Amino acid sequence: MPALTLSIDDFYLGRGERARIARCVHPLFATRGAPGTHDLALLDRTLDALRHATATQPARVPRFDKGRDTRMPQARWRRIVAPPRVILLEGWCVGIPAQAHAQLALPINPLERDEDADGSWRSHANAQLRDNYARLWRRFDALIQLAAPSFEIVQRWRDEQERPLRRAAAPRALTPAALRRFLLKRAARARRFGPRTRRKPTRAPHRRAGGSSDSLSD
Repeated sequence: MPALTLSIDDFYLGRGERARIARCVHPLFATRGAPGTHDLALLDRTLDALRHATATQPARVPRFDKGRDTRMPQARWRRIVAPPRVILLEGWCVGIPAQAHAQLALPINPLERDEDADGSWRSHANAQLRDNYARLWRRFDALIQLAAPSFEIVQRWRDEQERPLRRAAAPRALTPAALRRFLLKRAARARRFGPRTRRKPTRAPHRRAGGSSDSLSD
């Protein structure tokens, strides 16, 4: 069965776009990762294009360069020349729901306490989940949760990703100190949004449309 894996990481907004959100909403949005730092319109268009991909009108799948912290030029995007029967979308925040407003009132760790005292970062991320991300999640036929055994393992895996970038002297590769701060932000988001999906992974009935299926998993 023809299948295609997409990463939500490849749909991050570039540094300039995130900097604009950081100026308008909250400085923490300069760092990729939080809900609100993905180009969901591009992801929607890509999923639609994949349904109708042909050799003469291929679908273009973006690629994100973490070493430069920006999207690669379109000339380096993947070309898909036939509709996949199954599409797997992987990513840490895929499928997570928004929280109730009252659950955002108190900070849950020092990062939120010290750098998001007024709650604007977490409130904006939550609003993005409630509105824009929820529309994307409704396209799923199934949701599969793969839970790492501990956050220490996540740290080790993430450092394994960064080492080749540091060896290649990528301009935006994360130093060990920068990686610890990056993961502190991710820990805040994972603790706030993650446990509910870990406890109750959901699976919806399989559906097909236009001869292809948007079966996406986290």
